[in-house]
Amino acid sequence: MQHMTPKEIVNYLNNYVIGQDEAKRTIAVALRNRYRRMQLEKSMQNDVIPKNILMIGNTGVGKTEIARRLAKMMGLPFIKVEASKYTEVGFVGRDVESMIRDLVSVSINLVRSEYDEDNQDKIDTYVTNRILEKLLPPLPKGASEAKQAEYEKSFAKMEEKLHKGELDERVIEIDLQKIQNEPMDSNMPPEMMKVQENLSNMLSGLNRGPKTKEITVKEAKKSLRLEASHELIDEESVKNEALKRVETGGIVFIDEIDKIAVGSKSSHNADPSKEGVQRDLLPIVEGSSVSTKHGMVKTDHILFIAAGAFHLSKPSDLIPEMQGRFPLRVELDSLTEDALYKILTEPTNSLIKQYTALLGVEEVKLEFEPEALKAIAHMSFLANEKTEDIGARRLHTVMEKIVDEISFEAEEKAGETYRITKELVHEKLDRIIENEDTTRYIL
Repeated sequence: MQHMTPKEIVNYLNNYVIGQDEAKRTIAVALRNRYRRMQLEKSMQNDVIPKNILMIGNTGVGKTEIARRLAKMMGLPFIKVEASKYTEVGFVGRDVESMIRDLVSVSINLVRSEYDEDNQDKIDTYVTNRILEKLLPPLPKGASEAKQAEYEKSFAKMEEKLHKGELDERVIEIDLQKIQNEPMDSNMPPEMMKVQENLSNMLSGLNRGPKTKEITVKEAKKSLRLEASHELIDEESVKNEALKRVETGGIVFIDEIDKIAVGSKSSHNADPSKEGVQRDLLPIVEGSSVSTKHGMVKTDHILFIAAGAFHLSKPSDLIPEMQGRFPLRVELDSLTEDALYKILTEPTNSLIKQYTALLGVEEVKLEFEPEALKAIAHMSFLANEKTEDIGARRLHTVMEKIVDEISFEAEEKAGETYRITKELVHEKLDRIIENEDTTRYIL
Protein backbone atom coordinates (compact mmCIF):
# COMPACT_ATOMS: atom_id res chain seq x y z
CA MET A 1 0.00 0.00 0.00
CA GLN A 2 2.81 2.42 0.86
CA HIS A 3 4.27 1.99 -2.64
CA MET A 4 1.11 3.14 -4.45
CA THR A 5 1.53 5.73 -7.20
CA PRO A 6 -0.42 9.02 -7.05
CA LYS A 7 -2.82 7.73 -9.74
CA GLU A 8 -3.53 4.55 -7.73
CA ILE A 9 -4.09 6.62 -4.57
CA VAL A 10 -6.60 8.88 -6.38
CA ASN A 11 -8.42 5.85 -7.84
CA TYR A 12 -8.72 4.38 -4.34
CA LEU A 13 -10.11 7.65 -2.96
CA ASN A 14 -12.68 7.82 -5.76
CA ASN A 15 -14.44 4.83 -4.13
CA TYR A 16 -15.15 6.90 -1.02
CA VAL A 17 -15.00 10.62 -1.84
CA ILE A 18 -16.87 12.18 -4.77
CA GLY A 19 -15.21 15.03 -6.68
CA GLN A 20 -12.52 17.23 -5.06
CA ASP A 21 -9.95 16.02 -7.64
CA GLU A 22 -7.44 18.78 -6.87
CA ALA A 23 -7.36 17.93 -3.15
CA LYS A 24 -6.97 14.21 -3.90
CA ARG A 25 -4.09 14.85 -6.32
CA THR A 26 -2.30 17.16 -3.86
CA ILE A 27 -2.47 14.67 -0.97
CA ALA A 28 -1.58 11.73 -3.24
CA VAL A 29 1.58 13.53 -4.37
CA ALA A 30 2.45 14.53 -0.77
CA LEU A 31 2.23 10.88 0.33
CA ARG A 32 4.17 9.61 -2.68
CA ASN A 33 6.93 12.15 -1.91
CA ARG A 34 7.39 10.46 1.48
CA TYR A 35 8.12 7.15 -0.24
CA ARG A 36 10.47 8.94 -2.68
CA ARG A 37 12.30 10.61 0.23
CA MET A 38 12.98 7.26 1.89
CA GLN A 39 14.74 6.06 -1.29
CA LEU A 40 17.25 8.96 -1.21
CA GLU A 41 20.69 8.92 0.38
CA LYS A 42 20.70 9.49 4.14
CA SER A 43 22.52 12.81 3.75
CA MET A 44 19.73 14.21 1.56
CA GLN A 45 16.76 12.63 3.39
CA ASN A 46 16.97 15.06 6.31
CA ASP A 47 16.85 18.09 4.00
CA VAL A 48 13.70 17.02 2.15
CA ILE A 49 10.87 18.35 4.31
CA PRO A 50 7.18 17.52 3.72
CA LYS A 51 5.08 20.17 1.97
CA ASN A 52 2.24 20.76 4.40
CA ILE A 53 -1.24 21.33 2.96
CA LEU A 54 -3.90 23.95 3.74
CA MET A 55 -7.41 22.90 2.67
CA ILE A 56 -10.03 25.61 2.25
CA GLY A 57 -13.68 24.60 1.98
CA ASN A 58 -17.07 24.41 3.68
CA THR A 59 -17.88 21.74 6.23
CA GLY A 60 -19.04 18.40 4.81
CA VAL A 61 -17.21 18.57 1.46
CA GLY A 62 -14.73 15.76 2.26
CA LYS A 63 -11.63 17.44 3.79
CA THR A 64 -11.24 15.08 6.75
CA GLU A 65 -12.51 12.03 4.86
CA ILE A 66 -9.73 12.26 2.24
CA ALA A 67 -6.95 12.36 4.87
CA ARG A 68 -8.52 9.73 7.13
CA ARG A 69 -9.12 7.23 4.33
CA LEU A 70 -5.52 7.52 3.12
CA ALA A 71 -4.02 7.08 6.59
CA LYS A 72 -6.18 4.00 7.22
CA MET A 73 -5.32 2.47 3.84
CA MET A 74 -1.58 2.93 4.29
CA GLY A 75 -1.47 1.91 7.96
CA LEU A 76 -0.14 5.32 9.01
CA PRO A 77 -0.68 6.92 12.41
CA PHE A 78 -3.33 9.61 11.91
CA ILE A 79 -4.92 12.04 14.33
CA LYS A 80 -7.51 14.76 13.83
CA VAL A 81 -7.43 17.71 16.22
CA GLU A 82 -9.36 21.00 16.40
CA ALA A 83 -7.13 24.07 16.53
CA SER A 84 -9.81 25.91 18.49
CA LYS A 85 -9.44 23.65 21.55
CA TYR A 86 -5.79 24.54 22.09
CA THR A 87 -4.78 27.53 24.16
CA GLU A 88 -1.70 29.67 24.41
CA VAL A 89 0.95 28.73 26.98
CA GLY A 90 -0.10 30.28 30.29
CA PHE A 91 -3.82 29.83 29.61
CA VAL A 92 -5.74 26.90 31.07
CA GLY A 93 -6.39 24.16 28.50
CA ARG A 94 -4.60 21.74 26.21
CA ASP A 95 -1.09 22.61 25.08
CA VAL A 96 -0.29 22.05 21.39
CA GLU A 97 2.41 19.42 22.10
CA SER A 98 -0.34 17.08 23.32
CA MET A 99 -1.30 16.38 19.69
CA ILE A 100 2.07 14.66 19.14
CA ARG A 101 1.67 12.62 22.34
CA ASP A 102 -1.78 11.54 21.16
CA LEU A 103 -0.30 10.62 17.77
CA VAL A 104 2.32 8.40 19.48
CA SER A 105 -0.45 6.72 21.47
CA VAL A 106 -2.41 6.04 18.24
CA SER A 107 0.74 4.69 16.58
CA ILE A 108 1.47 2.28 19.46
CA ASN A 109 -2.07 0.88 19.30
CA LEU A 110 -1.77 0.56 15.51
CA VAL A 111 1.57 -1.29 15.63
CA ARG A 112 0.43 -3.51 18.52
CA SER A 113 -2.70 -4.59 16.59
CA GLU A 114 -0.49 -5.42 13.56
CA TYR A 115 1.85 -7.49 15.77
CA ASP A 116 -1.20 -9.27 17.23
CA GLU A 117 -2.38 -10.10 13.72
CA ASP A 118 1.05 -11.47 12.75
CA ASN A 119 1.16 -13.60 15.91
CA GLN A 120 -2.47 -14.75 15.64
CA ASP A 121 -1.61 -18.48 15.58
CA LYS A 122 0.72 -18.24 18.60
CA ILE A 123 -1.88 -16.27 20.57
CA ASP A 124 -4.63 -18.80 19.69
CA THR A 125 -2.39 -21.70 20.79
CA TYR A 126 -1.53 -19.96 24.08
CA VAL A 127 -5.22 -19.31 24.88
CA THR A 128 -6.31 -22.84 23.92
CA ASN A 129 -3.59 -24.50 26.03
CA ARG A 130 -4.30 -22.37 29.11
CA ILE A 131 -8.03 -23.14 29.02
CA LEU A 132 -7.60 -26.86 28.27
CA GLU A 133 -5.14 -27.16 31.18
CA LYS A 134 -8.01 -26.18 33.49
CA LEU A 135 -10.67 -28.27 31.76
CA LEU A 136 -8.45 -31.34 31.42
CA PRO A 137 -5.54 -31.35 33.90
CA PRO A 138 -2.35 -32.96 32.49
CA LEU A 139 -1.46 -36.56 33.43
CA PRO A 140 1.23 -37.27 36.04
CA LYS A 141 4.71 -38.06 34.64
CA GLY A 142 4.66 -41.83 35.19
CA ALA A 143 1.35 -42.44 33.32
CA SER A 144 1.15 -45.56 31.13
CA GLU A 145 1.02 -45.42 27.32
CA ALA A 146 -2.63 -46.51 27.32
CA LYS A 147 -3.54 -43.66 29.69
CA GLN A 148 -1.48 -41.27 27.52
CA ALA A 149 -3.31 -42.33 24.33
CA GLU A 150 -6.70 -41.99 26.08
CA TYR A 151 -5.73 -38.55 27.36
CA GLU A 152 -4.69 -37.36 23.90
CA LYS A 153 -8.02 -38.57 22.48
CA SER A 154 -9.95 -36.69 25.18
CA PHE A 155 -7.75 -33.62 24.66
CA ALA A 156 -8.51 -33.57 20.91
CA LYS A 157 -12.27 -33.90 21.57
CA MET A 158 -12.18 -31.14 24.18
CA GLU A 159 -10.18 -28.89 21.83
CA GLU A 160 -12.75 -29.37 19.07
CA LYS A 161 -15.59 -28.50 21.46
CA LEU A 162 -13.68 -25.41 22.63
CA HIS A 163 -13.21 -24.14 19.06
CA LYS A 164 -16.88 -24.74 18.25
CA GLY A 165 -17.91 -22.66 21.30
CA GLU A 166 -19.72 -25.55 23.01
CA LEU A 167 -17.84 -24.91 26.28
CA ASP A 168 -18.31 -21.12 26.34
CA GLU A 169 -20.73 -21.11 29.29
CA ARG A 170 -18.66 -23.45 31.50
CA VAL A 171 -17.12 -21.73 34.53
CA ILE A 172 -13.41 -22.29 35.23
CA GLU A 173 -10.99 -21.00 37.85
CA ILE A 174 -7.99 -19.44 36.14
CA ASP A 175 -4.89 -17.41 37.11
CA LEU A 176 -4.73 -14.13 35.21
CA GLN A 177 -1.64 -11.92 35.12
CA LYS A 178 -2.24 -8.30 36.08
CA ILE A 179 -1.65 -6.20 32.97
CA GLN A 180 -0.79 -2.59 33.54
CA ASN A 181 -2.93 -0.23 31.49
CA GLU A 182 -1.25 2.81 30.01
CA PRO A 183 -3.10 5.97 30.97
CA MET A 184 -2.36 8.63 28.36
CA ASP A 185 -3.48 11.93 29.79
CA SER A 186 -2.41 14.38 27.11
CA ASN A 187 -3.03 17.40 29.32
CA MET A 188 -0.24 16.36 31.66
CA PRO A 189 3.40 17.17 30.93
CA PRO A 190 5.66 14.09 30.44
CA GLU A 191 7.37 14.64 33.81
CA MET A 192 4.02 14.42 35.63
CA MET A 193 3.04 11.35 33.59
CA LYS A 194 6.33 9.69 34.60
CA VAL A 195 5.63 10.38 38.30
CA GLN A 196 2.09 9.01 37.87
CA GLU A 197 3.45 5.88 36.16
CA ASN A 198 6.07 5.30 38.91
CA LEU A 199 3.41 5.62 41.62
CA SER A 200 1.15 3.25 39.72
CA ASN A 201 3.97 0.69 39.33
CA MET A 202 4.85 0.97 43.01
CA LEU A 203 1.24 0.38 44.12
CA SER A 204 0.77 -2.49 41.68
CA GLY A 205 4.06 -3.98 42.95
CA LEU A 206 2.47 -4.41 46.39
CA ASN A 207 -0.22 -6.53 44.79
CA ARG A 208 1.90 -8.31 42.18
CA GLY A 209 1.40 -11.83 40.93
CA PRO A 210 -1.42 -13.66 39.18
CA LYS A 211 -4.98 -13.17 40.34
CA THR A 212 -7.25 -16.24 40.53
CA LYS A 213 -10.73 -15.64 39.13
CA GLU A 214 -13.79 -17.74 38.43
CA ILE A 215 -15.00 -16.82 34.95
CA THR A 216 -16.72 -18.45 31.97
CA VAL A 217 -14.64 -19.94 29.16
CA LYS A 218 -15.93 -17.18 26.84
CA GLU A 219 -14.60 -14.45 29.18
CA ALA A 220 -11.36 -16.38 29.70
CA LYS A 221 -10.72 -16.35 25.94
CA LYS A 222 -10.83 -12.53 25.90
CA SER A 223 -8.72 -12.04 29.03
CA LEU A 224 -6.10 -14.59 27.98
CA ARG A 225 -5.76 -13.05 24.50
CA LEU A 226 -4.69 -9.79 26.15
CA GLU A 227 -2.28 -11.69 28.43
CA ALA A 228 -0.88 -13.68 25.46
CA SER A 229 -0.35 -10.47 23.50
CA HIS A 230 1.77 -9.01 26.33
CA GLU A 231 3.64 -12.30 26.84
CA LEU A 232 4.49 -13.01 23.20
CA ILE A 233 5.06 -9.51 21.82
CA ASP A 234 8.19 -7.53 22.61
CA GLU A 235 6.92 -4.18 23.92
CA GLU A 236 10.26 -2.49 23.19
CA SER A 237 10.00 -3.44 19.50
CA VAL A 238 6.42 -2.14 19.41
CA LYS A 239 7.51 1.18 20.94
CA ASN A 240 10.50 1.62 18.59
CA GLU A 241 8.45 0.79 15.49
CA ALA A 242 5.63 3.12 16.63
CA LEU A 243 8.00 6.07 17.19
CA LYS A 244 9.69 5.44 13.84
CA ARG A 245 6.31 5.35 12.10
CA VAL A 246 5.25 8.63 13.71
CA GLU A 247 8.45 10.39 12.66
CA THR A 248 8.46 9.13 9.06
CA GLY A 249 4.77 8.63 8.29
CA GLY A 250 2.60 10.41 10.86
CA ILE A 251 -0.25 12.65 9.68
CA VAL A 252 -1.75 15.39 11.87
CA PHE A 253 -5.00 16.89 10.57
CA ILE A 254 -5.56 20.30 12.19
CA ASP A 255 -9.20 21.24 11.65
CA GLU A 256 -10.78 24.67 12.25
CA ILE A 257 -7.47 26.46 11.58
CA ASP A 258 -9.55 29.50 10.54
CA LYS A 259 -10.85 29.79 14.13
CA ILE A 260 -7.38 30.80 15.35
CA ALA A 261 -6.80 33.28 12.49
CA VAL A 262 -7.31 36.88 13.57
CA GLY A 263 -9.68 38.20 10.88
CA SER A 264 -9.43 41.78 9.68
CA LYS A 265 -13.07 42.36 10.71
CA SER A 266 -12.61 41.05 14.23
CA SER A 267 -10.90 43.01 16.97
CA HIS A 268 -7.41 41.91 18.02
CA ASN A 269 -8.58 42.08 21.62
CA ALA A 270 -11.44 39.63 21.04
CA ASP A 271 -9.34 36.60 21.96
CA PRO A 272 -5.76 37.19 23.07
CA SER A 273 -4.79 33.53 22.72
CA LYS A 274 -5.53 33.08 18.98
CA GLU A 275 -2.21 34.42 17.77
CA GLY A 276 -0.52 32.75 20.73
CA VAL A 277 -1.80 29.32 19.64
CA GLN A 278 -0.39 29.96 16.15
CA ARG A 279 3.01 30.84 17.64
CA ASP A 280 2.92 27.71 19.81
CA LEU A 281 2.02 25.59 16.76
CA LEU A 282 4.90 26.99 14.71
CA PRO A 283 7.81 25.05 16.29
CA ILE A 284 5.92 21.75 15.97
CA VAL A 285 5.00 22.35 12.32
CA GLU A 286 8.51 23.66 11.52
CA GLY A 287 10.16 20.69 13.16
CA SER A 288 11.14 20.23 16.79
CA SER A 289 11.59 17.50 19.39
CA VAL A 290 8.59 16.74 21.58
CA SER A 291 8.98 14.80 24.82
CA THR A 292 6.48 11.94 25.17
CA LYS A 293 6.02 9.12 27.64
CA HIS A 294 7.66 6.72 25.18
CA GLY A 295 10.62 8.90 24.21
CA MET A 296 11.54 11.96 22.16
CA VAL A 297 9.75 12.47 18.83
CA LYS A 298 11.08 14.64 16.02
CA THR A 299 8.27 16.37 14.13
CA ASP A 300 10.41 17.40 11.10
CA HIS A 301 8.87 14.84 8.72
CA ILE A 302 5.32 14.59 10.08
CA LEU A 303 2.80 15.73 7.44
CA PHE A 304 0.50 18.48 8.73
CA ILE A 305 -2.79 19.07 6.92
CA ALA A 306 -4.70 22.15 8.09
CA ALA A 307 -8.31 22.80 7.11
CA GLY A 308 -10.87 25.51 7.59
CA ALA A 309 -13.93 27.12 6.00
CA PHE A 310 -12.44 30.65 6.22
CA HIS A 311 -15.88 32.36 6.20
CA LEU A 312 -14.93 35.20 8.57
CA SER A 313 -11.20 35.23 7.93
CA LYS A 314 -8.76 34.56 5.09
CA PRO A 315 -5.63 32.37 4.93
CA SER A 316 -3.65 35.64 4.82
CA ASP A 317 -5.00 36.44 8.32
CA LEU A 318 -2.76 33.70 9.73
CA ILE A 319 0.63 34.95 10.92
CA PRO A 320 3.17 35.05 8.03
CA GLU A 321 5.36 32.32 9.56
CA MET A 322 2.35 29.98 9.74
CA GLN A 323 1.35 30.73 6.14
CA GLY A 324 4.89 29.86 5.03
CA ARG A 325 4.65 26.46 6.70
CA PHE A 326 1.60 25.48 4.61
CA PRO A 327 2.87 26.08 1.07
CA LEU A 328 0.25 23.93 -0.70
CA ARG A 329 -3.19 25.55 -0.86
CA VAL A 330 -6.19 23.54 -2.03
CA GLU A 331 -9.68 24.97 -2.42
CA LEU A 332 -12.45 22.38 -2.18
CA ASP A 333 -15.63 22.99 -4.17
CA SER A 334 -19.04 23.37 -2.61
CA LEU A 335 -21.22 20.40 -3.45
CA THR A 336 -23.53 20.78 -6.43
CA GLU A 337 -26.84 18.94 -6.88
CA ASP A 338 -25.10 16.47 -9.21
CA ALA A 339 -22.30 15.85 -6.65
CA LEU A 340 -24.89 15.19 -3.90
CA TYR A 341 -26.63 12.65 -6.19
CA LYS A 342 -23.31 10.87 -6.79
CA ILE A 343 -22.53 10.84 -3.05
CA LEU A 344 -25.89 9.12 -2.47
CA THR A 345 -25.25 6.38 -5.00
CA GLU A 346 -21.58 5.87 -5.97
CA PRO A 347 -19.33 5.38 -2.87
CA THR A 348 -18.51 1.83 -1.76
CA ASN A 349 -20.78 2.10 1.30
CA SER A 350 -23.09 4.88 0.15
CA LEU A 351 -26.00 6.13 2.26
CA ILE A 352 -28.51 4.22 0.10
CA LYS A 353 -26.61 0.94 0.64
CA GLN A 354 -26.39 1.66 4.38
CA TYR A 355 -30.15 2.25 4.82
CA THR A 356 -31.02 -0.77 2.64
CA ALA A 357 -28.71 -2.98 4.76
CA LEU A 358 -29.97 -1.60 8.09
CA LEU A 359 -33.63 -2.28 7.25
CA GLY A 360 -32.63 -5.62 5.72
CA VAL A 361 -31.78 -6.69 9.30
CA GLU A 362 -35.54 -6.41 10.05
CA GLU A 363 -36.29 -8.29 6.78
CA VAL A 364 -37.74 -5.14 5.20
CA LYS A 365 -36.75 -4.57 1.58
CA LEU A 366 -36.08 -0.92 0.80
CA GLU A 367 -36.01 0.25 -2.82
CA PHE A 368 -35.25 3.74 -4.15
CA GLU A 369 -36.53 4.91 -7.53
CA PRO A 370 -33.92 6.85 -9.58
CA GLU A 371 -36.23 9.90 -9.66
CA ALA A 372 -36.54 9.76 -5.86
CA LEU A 373 -32.75 9.89 -5.48
CA LYS A 374 -32.59 12.94 -7.75
CA ALA A 375 -35.33 14.58 -5.65
CA ILE A 376 -33.36 13.85 -2.41
CA ALA A 377 -30.23 15.45 -3.91
CA HIS A 378 -32.28 18.45 -5.11
CA MET A 379 -33.93 18.96 -1.69
CA SER A 380 -30.56 18.67 0.11
CA PHE A 381 -29.04 21.22 -2.28
CA LEU A 382 -31.94 23.64 -1.67
CA ALA A 383 -31.63 23.25 2.12
CA ASN A 384 -27.88 24.01 1.89
CA GLU A 385 -28.61 27.12 -0.18
CA LYS A 386 -31.38 28.45 2.07
CA THR A 387 -29.56 27.88 5.35
CA GLU A 388 -25.95 27.14 6.35
CA ASP A 389 -24.10 25.02 3.77
CA ILE A 390 -23.15 21.83 5.63
CA GLY A 391 -22.28 19.84 2.50
CA ALA A 392 -22.90 16.10 2.34
CA ARG A 393 -23.98 16.00 6.01
CA ARG A 394 -27.31 17.49 4.86
CA LEU A 395 -28.06 14.16 3.15
CA HIS A 396 -28.11 12.43 6.56
CA THR A 397 -30.84 14.69 7.95
CA VAL A 398 -32.91 14.53 4.74
CA MET A 399 -32.65 10.72 4.53
CA GLU A 400 -33.62 10.30 8.19
CA LYS A 401 -36.71 12.45 7.60
CA ILE A 402 -37.74 10.25 4.65
CA VAL A 403 -37.21 6.80 6.23
CA ASP A 404 -38.19 7.83 9.78
CA GLU A 405 -41.65 6.21 9.67
CA ILE A 406 -40.44 3.02 7.99
CA SER A 407 -37.58 2.66 10.51
CA PHE A 408 -39.94 3.08 13.46
CA GLU A 409 -42.36 0.37 12.31
CA ALA A 410 -39.83 -1.93 10.63
CA GLU A 411 -40.12 -4.91 13.00
CA GLU A 412 -43.91 -5.10 12.32
CA LYS A 413 -43.41 -5.03 8.54
CA ALA A 414 -41.01 -7.98 8.11
CA GLY A 415 -41.15 -9.48 4.61
CA GLU A 416 -42.61 -6.32 3.03
CA THR A 417 -41.06 -4.14 0.31
CA TYR A 418 -41.02 -0.33 0.56
CA ARG A 419 -40.47 1.80 -2.52
CA ILE A 420 -39.22 5.34 -1.98
CA THR A 421 -40.80 7.36 -4.79
CA LYS A 422 -40.35 10.94 -5.94
CA GLU A 423 -43.88 11.73 -4.64
CA LEU A 424 -43.03 10.40 -1.16
CA VAL A 425 -39.88 12.56 -1.01
CA HIS A 426 -41.86 15.69 -1.95
CA GLU A 427 -44.64 14.79 0.50
CA LYS A 428 -42.14 14.51 3.37
CA LEU A 429 -39.98 17.53 2.52
CA ASP A 430 -41.85 20.18 0.50
CA ARG A 431 -43.46 21.90 3.51
CA ILE A 432 -40.16 21.98 5.39
CA ILE A 433 -38.06 23.29 2.49
CA GLU A 434 -40.56 26.03 1.50
CA ASN A 435 -40.40 27.70 4.91
CA GLU A 436 -36.87 28.90 5.63
CA ASP A 437 -37.40 29.04 9.42
CA THR A 438 -38.70 25.46 9.46
CA THR A 439 -35.72 24.33 7.37
CA ARG A 440 -33.32 25.82 9.93
CA TYR A 441 -34.90 23.89 12.80
CA ILE A 442 -35.81 20.57 11.17
CA LEU A 443 -33.12 20.01 8.54
